[in-house]
Amino acid sequence: MTYRPKGVSLAITFLYVRDLPRAMRFYGELLGLPLAIDQGWCKIYEIAEAAHVGLVDEAHGMRRWSEDKPVQLCLRVHDVEEWHRWIAAHTVEGLSDVWENDALGIRAFVFDDPEGYQIEIQETTRETA
Repeated sequence: MTYRPKGVSLAITFLYVRDLPRAMRFYGELLGLPLAIDQGWCKIYEIAEAAHVGLVDEAHGMRRWSEDKPVQLCLRVHDVEEWHRWIAAHTVEGLSDVWENDALGIRAFVFDDPEGYQIEIQETTRETA
């Protein structure tokens, strides 16, 4: 048998931002994610029990902000229509209508955060195990 390290206890996706206070307001106030870890120039918000998103001030992080954003943050929710009404009541860029994808078994919509990262809000249309 080969050695394998113990399992992962927490997942954090880091997004590099230019305007940390603005990004904090977006994730903390608009999306309602609780601040779980405050590292000064890095703020980590809890999405779900072991899933987090970290906002990193690009002036201090290991990477730099980039205009090209080949990353999408997807949040699965229980009521996509309720979320769409909430987001539509605020000023966000790139807000789509709600659509359904039968092949994937989801209803979803997308919009951009203040730094240009795309966020998808989705709910399942299938029974899950």
